[in-house]
Amino acid sequence: MKISEVIVFVVYLCFMLGIGVWFFVKNKRGGEKTYFLGGRQMGPWVTALSAGASDMSAWVLMGLPASVYALGLGQVWIPVGLAIGYTLSWIYEAPRLRRFSIVANDSITIPQYLTNRFLSKSKALQILCAVVFLVAYTIYAASSIKACGTLFNTVIGIDATVAMYLAAIIIIGYTFLGGFSAVCWTDFFQGMLMLGAMLIAPIFAAAALDFSATEAMPEGYWNAFANWKDIVSGLGWGLGYFGMPHIIIRFMSLKSQKDLKKSAKIGITWTVIIVIFSAIIGIVGRMFLGFDENINSNSLVFIEMVRRIFPGVISGILLSAVLAASMSTADSQLLSAASAFASDVYKPVFRKNKASDKEMLWAGRLVVLAIAVLALILASNPNAGSIMDLVSNAWGVFGAAFGPAIMLSLFWRRFNFKGAVAGILVGAVVDMAWLAFLASTGIYEIIPGFAASLIAAVVVSLVTGEPEKEVEELFDKAVAYEE
Repeated sequence: MKISEVIVFVVYLCFMLGIGVWFFVKNKRGGEKTYFLGGRQMGPWVTALSAGASDMSAWVLMGLPASVYALGLGQVWIPVGLAIGYTLSWIYEAPRLRRFSIVANDSITIPQYLTNRFLSKSKALQILCAVVFLVAYTIYAASSIKACGTLFNTVIGIDATVAMYLAAIIIIGYTFLGGFSAVCWTDFFQGMLMLGAMLIAPIFAAAALDFSATEAMPEGYWNAFANWKDIVSGLGWGLGYFGMPHIIIRFMSLKSQKDLKKSAKIGITWTVIIVIFSAIIGIVGRMFLGFDENINSNSLVFIEMVRRIFPGVISGILLSAVLAASMSTADSQLLSAASAFASDVYKPVFRKNKASDKEMLWAGRLVVLAIAVLALILASNPNAGSIMDLVSNAWGVFGAAFGPAIMLSLFWRRFNFKGAVAGILVGAVVDMAWLAFLASTGIYEIIPGFAASLIAAVVVSLVTGEPEKEVEELFDKAVAYEE
């Protein structure tokens, strides 16, 4: 254990909590919209890096490099798919989603937007979305909390379960206090830290390589085209971006369409660099460290690389990027789940729209606490799977369930409420069923889930009649909306 690393970690964690306290004081009189969407006042830099950081959890520093480290270039199709999907979501989805969410009664959550988009009084869609949110976000947050436990256990030597509880307390703290603004600003700083760490570590490791002493790579390691299933499944990861609530809600929070264009350039550039260097860390790590089953099974490529190259203070700063990656995703997931439950279930269903702003804030905060506890229980279960397994499971459910419904709502005038409900339900069910019974096929479950969701949404919309005239007028108004 390096004392300097511990000191850096403590300072970093205190800084994150400080941001939460700052926004708690600043937004004390703010209401539901301020807590869950920052009052639609996020600037382009904060929005771009927050969207990226909330996406790139610890799997980009631990899970993905470990996959490339162990299995070779066949795994690089995952970052390729992610880069393509993220770029397309900013270009095509972001501009319309921001406009549509404003026109659709100034919606502040994805379930609320989908319901308002069809001028529906039914709560079926909001409740369905909230259920999917609670399940998937528990799994997703567990991966981030597990990464924190692995980091503290490896670096400091404390028990992994104790470390998970410590990380969860910090994350809950600034999310509970500061809401969306605190989450976005902590994500901004964490995004900058992640970028710096991922650029520095592999470059220094590559410079320190002794190629004459590097162990021989296994046969097929350098062949990115050896398995068509790796290619298809890797590219399929990109589909997730169209339905990832904690990412696309950032599109809704921007001040203006003008800021959106600038934010898109920043966000796309940041993400493309991050995913490229994630793969490079795995490749350079294999050459620098050699193959070690402990490094592979515990996803320690980045951590071991940094600790062998840099002195304590520098390694502490760089390893804080793992904390940054974990926390920046977990906080966004907790807040999205809280907003879905408080705004889309608690207020309209249990309180019949009679809940005050203060009551809504506390309902959301209690959900943050509940999801974090469930995620802790899952993360501490030794049979829960690896960090990458947990992320891929949650990513698949979100992309398959929400991606087609959201994109159709933005681009198809004929799309109706029943089609949206059918698409979300079928996408989630097919994705989970494929994971449970057909995972042995080697095809990532998001692909059949997304396809089934799209087909169900289109077919049900066509056979249940056209949407009402008012719904079509709302679509036209959103398309033509200008500030």
